Amino acid sequence: MSSSAARPNDRFDWVFRNALVVDGTGGPAFPGDVGIVGDRIEAIGPPKTLGAGAQEIDLAGMALAPGFIDSHTHDDRIVLDAPDMLPKISQGVTTVVVGNCGISLAPVRFDGPPPPPMNLLGGSQAYEFPTFAAYADAVARARPAINVAALIGHSALRLATMADISIKAPPEAMRRMAEMLEEAMANGAAGWSTGLFYPTNAAADAEEVVELGRVVAAAGGVYATHMRDEFANVLDSIDEAVNTARAAGTPLVISHHKCAGVENWGRTTQTLPRIAAAAQTHRVNVDVYPYSAGSTNLRADLVTDTYPIMIAWSEPHPQMASRYLTDIAREWGLDLAETARKLQPAGAIYFQMDEEDVRRVLASDLSMIGSDGLPHDKHPHPRLWGTFPRVLGHYSRELGLLPLETAVHKMTGLTAGVFGLQRRGEIRAGNFADLVAFRPDRIADRATYESPSLQSVGIEWVMVNGVMSFDQDGSSRGRAGRLVSRDR
Repeated sequence: MSSSAARPNDRFDWVFRNALVVDGTGGPAFPGDVGIVGDRIEAIGPPKTLGAGAQEIDLAGMALAPGFIDSHTHDDRIVLDAPDMLPKISQGVTTVVVGNCGISLAPVRFDGPPPPPMNLLGGSQAYEFPTFAAYADAVARARPAINVAALIGHSALRLATMADISIKAPPEAMRRMAEMLEEAMANGAAGWSTGLFYPTNAAADAEEVVELGRVVAAAGGVYATHMRDEFANVLDSIDEAVNTARAAGTPLVISHHKCAGVENWGRTTQTLPRIAAAAQTHRVNVDVYPYSAGSTNLRADLVTDTYPIMIAWSEPHPQMASRYLTDIAREWGLDLAETARKLQPAGAIYFQMDEEDVRRVLASDLSMIGSDGLPHDKHPHPRLWGTFPRVLGHYSRELGLLPLETAVHKMTGLTAGVFGLQRRGEIRAGNFADLVAFRPDRIADRATYESPSLQSVGIEWVMVNGVMSFDQDGSSRGRAGRLVSRDR
């Protein structure tokens, strides 16, 4: 049990009483009270041992956990445009990691429409930050309801420095990208990411990744990658990711680990041991969302009739959002490929994974929880609104796949450690007061593929940096988020 000396005459700004404290370490939950002063946790003790608080909440029947950390998001722009961040704070999320899959708002600007996948963050007007410092300043001014930890995307770097992204970066581009990474790390970035699966990043070879990764390593940052292939060559891609991270000297996060495509179902029995073996000698983790469908741009190479594909958005045919590609093709009298071309530019939800694979990855000791939601989609994947309650409700309580303490650890203490977020992720005296109170017997996701924006149930209170920011009436209250990183 985590505790600090409790004095009867202590006075706190807030006291949470009679909670089941799930402290984020993965250790056993315990009954306790937690006292808050300012933006920090001041004391933790057995019930009725803490002094009075200016405001007190009785959490009998509820769990109190560290605020959840969403390890994989594309919330770079939405934290500025809709800073109440209701899709995330309503799930108990208090920190989002942005800039994944090689896609980040800084440091790049566009005169015209951003190329896929950069358009997942919005149009050219979204890209107004030539430096990371400019983005960090925008976050500070927006003061979103949740904290932001930021990665710098390799695609953003390449597009900012190269006229032709179909080639390996030449020396001058490498020099400029390194300078941009140095600037970002000096101004609070937590690391960088690649999206080697995407055309904006695919021409980068291992040498390019290693050289830039060393810049991040020198500043103590982490490396996250959407690997080159999550289909037939997934094992080769794991080896590439591990080897480049090891050579660069950066901890590695394999993004949204999956074995995609019907012909690859079941192969997590091969991939997870490969990753675990690498983790014996190098820091390697994966993030995972608790769904058997993924979502990204509508891509010709992903169009198939072997699994369902739902349209998330289409610029020329917005009325087709939420409909299945096969149904649209039948209505238009076209084959799937031609239908996909007619819908472009567009986004899609791909039902390309096996549920047993999802469960294996969720159960891995190396996995963190990340939503990978796309907040700008007209018809988003339900993971945007439901990821964290789905893990706690469906996979932990209903299926018994994970003990409550383990599930919370995967979305708090483990994630804070991977990304170097100091004094977050655990209920410990001196840590920042990012906290979520929820009902373990009731918490559940409600968002579905058909109705993806339904708010989850069972989240009662959310505190961010000592400010009560969400309560059980379903609304956002205060906004106290900030840019967070290794040392801030």
